[in-house]
Amino acid sequence: MGLRTRTKVIIGITTGVVVVGAAALIGGPLIYANVVNGEAAAAPSLAPSSSATLDASDADGTWTSRDTSYAGYRVHEVLQGQDVDVVGRTKQVEADATVDGGQLRKATVTVQVAKISTPEAARDAYFRSKALETDQFPTATFTVTKPVDVSQALAGTTQDVSLTGTMDLHGVEKPVTADAQVAVGEDGTVQVAGSVPVTFADYGVTAPSLGFVTVDGKGSVEFSLDLAR
Repeated sequence: MGLRTRTKVIIGITTGVVVVGAAALIGGPLIYANVVNGEAAAAPSLAPSSSATLDASDADGTWTSRDTSYAGYRVHEVLQGQDVDVVGRTKQVEADATVDGGQLRKATVTVQVAKISTPEAARDAYFRSKALETDQFPTATFTVTKPVDVSQALAGTTQDVSLTGTMDLHGVEKPVTADAQVAVGEDGTVQVAGSVPVTFADYGVTAPSLGFVTVDGKGSVEFSLDLAR
């Protein structure tokens, strides 16, 4: 097999799927790891302007996500001794939340899993077809099942909250807890950013190990929501 052919070889691996392309074959795992880590998006965080206030009575009602919202996954891999973080994102997210008396009473976030993408198309194809079988399970849903006080956020403080709920992923529903931050934006929106830890085996997904690359058995689902009335 010639050099030209070798440099086009791509190996896709499940949810954190490593794609070993020209950089990995020619320059080695270190170069590939640096490239992928450099492309990995930072964890979701609140905008610096998220410090406005909102009267509790004005916050009562249903809030829905705007098109600036996004969600996705983050996983860790080891490629021949090199640490690699892989991050996938999509803006195909629908969320709604009900606030009453300074409390988040209920909320649902639905993500179009088949629309999650990374800089590597081959990784994405494997993720959709082999890992999460998105033709059968096109969405993932996080549902808040326990009310949580958000009055500090409404008063102008960035508030840390734990969101108790369920995650429906790959056709399996499990109880989960999301660590998140909540704040009111200057434009009157409510911003929520956080993550849900996920153990793949709990959802019938097996993290691969091919000898030269190992994907952690745990990762996280991340979200950044801009909610408006």
